[in-house]
Amino acid sequence: MSNLRRQKEFLPKDYYLPDLPYRLLPFRFSEFDTDHMLLVNEVGEHLLLPNNDFLSFVEKTLPSSDPSYLNLKGKHFLFDSDSTTSLELLATKYRTKKEHLDGFVKLHIFVVSLRCEHSCHYCQVSRVSADRVLYDMSAETASKALDLVFQCPANELKIEFQGGEPLLNFNVIRQVVEDAEKRAVDSGKKVEFVVTTNLALITEEIIQYCGEHRIWISTSLDGPAFIHNANRPRPGKNSYELTIAGIDKIRKSLGNDAVSAIMTATKLSLRHPREIIDEYIHQGFDSIFLRSISPYGFAVKTEKLVGYNINEFLEFYVDALKYILELNRKGTCFVETFTQNILTRMLTPFSTGYVDLQSPAGAGTGVVVYNYDGDIYASDEARMLAEMDDKRFRIGNVHANSYGEIFGGEVNRELISLSNIESVPVCSDCVYQPYCGSDPVFHYGTQGDLAGYIPSSAFHKKHFFVFKHLLNLYYTDGNARRIFHSWVPGKIAPRQTWRRRLIPDDGRSI
Repeated sequence: MSNLRRQKEFLPKDYYLPDLPYRLLPFRFSEFDTDHMLLVNEVGEHLLLPNNDFLSFVEKTLPSSDPSYLNLKGKHFLFDSDSTTSLELLATKYRTKKEHLDGFVKLHIFVVSLRCEHSCHYCQVSRVSADRVLYDMSAETASKALDLVFQCPANELKIEFQGGEPLLNFNVIRQVVEDAEKRAVDSGKKVEFVVTTNLALITEEIIQYCGEHRIWISTSLDGPAFIHNANRPRPGKNSYELTIAGIDKIRKSLGNDAVSAIMTATKLSLRHPREIIDEYIHQGFDSIFLRSISPYGFAVKTEKLVGYNINEFLEFYVDALKYILELNRKGTCFVETFTQNILTRMLTPFSTGYVDLQSPAGAGTGVVVYNYDGDIYASDEARMLAEMDDKRFRIGNVHANSYGEIFGGEVNRELISLSNIESVPVCSDCVYQPYCGSDPVFHYGTQGDLAGYIPSSAFHKKHFFVFKHLLNLYYTDGNARRIFHSWVPGKIAPRQTWRRRLIPDDGRSI
């Protein structure tokens, strides 16, 4: 009996410690401040270590009794067991992070018209006047494009209608929606629709149709009237008034969540972050996407009027985020969606579907654009370059090429091979690599090279700064840390989660 009792007793803790030194798992590191190192592993889990603990850790002399040891083990920075369970868990997290690659292209953009009655200073598209109907997508082209959409292996598809102003060719939108609904039933796939419109031409008939077919509506709202009307001029100088009236009509008919909005920051916008955020709250929105101007289309011609450098935008971003955090501390639930996408990468194992920060790049793998004339482009930015007479990223035509020729062609293969940041010089060693992505179209347009020269890349400068800023807030500001956790999946209401999935492609969410 005494021997049996002795066998049931717990042995000293040292008995359970591994006999062999621990092994290091893949991670990257960088100096965080004078006293700490930042460590980030392959799945984005991060940890701050005191400098002395970091040296002991990499020299494999850190005692297993040290609190840092347990943190490193729990977050997959070290491995000290013969069991493969923890490695299998790490592999599962990595697969989850790359889940956006499953199913290939999910977001399909139909440019149903280049016509537009607005003359927005920052427009990325070389749009044409509203009377030039030759720039509308034909019924035949729309049907051919839909053939390609349903050849994609993804079980969940998203079709987004863009322009110009897509409502100027609403008949083709009707055709695509009703045809896609039939094909979805036959194929067992799910399909959702978004129309991106300035709302100037919205009617009760269109709103009713959108409600019947579950078409989500996205619009632009750049802030209060003096900013919106300056950024987005139209005949009558009433762009803001029409936008607000359209939002109100949609909400009364279809509910608050039927319409979302996105803003684009111009030189004027940078001086008024609080006024822009207050306008969104006043109009009943609970989130905002702080979006910078892209160097394409009409925006290039008006750069002196509306443009700025990346440092100026980052100052605006910091001020705006500070104000949003203040509002949250005071009880107003309001989310900055660009930040939310990044925090999801930093604080969860989930993939966001945010195509601007994917590796390989989302261009041609996560999103594809069917232009009004049947040409197909790897991304909306690629289509914008084509409107500037550079068709470098044209991957085919709906009338001339097969699915295999389009998606397996030389252009798409080159985009994929040169946009894996795991193998791009500088990016491959960067501590923030698990949070970042690649934008070969942007780098080609601004630097003439698909991979880009990282030290002078505005894309990487912007994201490197934001990653560092968010982690600094996370580790030094307890209130910000709690707010950040409330913004990531599983912490916010399902309604808010659903709506943010439907931010237009300007926000690059799918």
